[in-house]
Amino acid sequence: PDIVLLYEALLRVAPAIGVQVGRAAALIHVRGPDAALAALGTLPADHVRDYQPYWAVLAEVHRRRGDDARAADAYVRAAGLTDDPAVRRFL
Repeated sequence: PDIVLLYEALLRVAPAIGVQVGRAAALIHVRGPDAALAALGTLPADHVRDYQPYWAVLAEVHRRRGDDARAADAYVRAAGLTDDPAVRRFL
């Protein structure tokens, strides 16, 4: 819960896309994947289209919701947006 509070405070002074995605990642653990999905759903599509961390967090959200097909699609998208072979293997 403290991490979510810190992200919410940071959003007030620096509402960058990375902060918003980080907050959604924290929400997965504190309020559940539905809360995280709602937070991710507020982000403009053109801002996250090629933002790899968004797709990695979205994949985890779908995995935790039991939607394996959407999780797999998001993991593939996230993996395709990185040049780092270790990150690709992880995803």
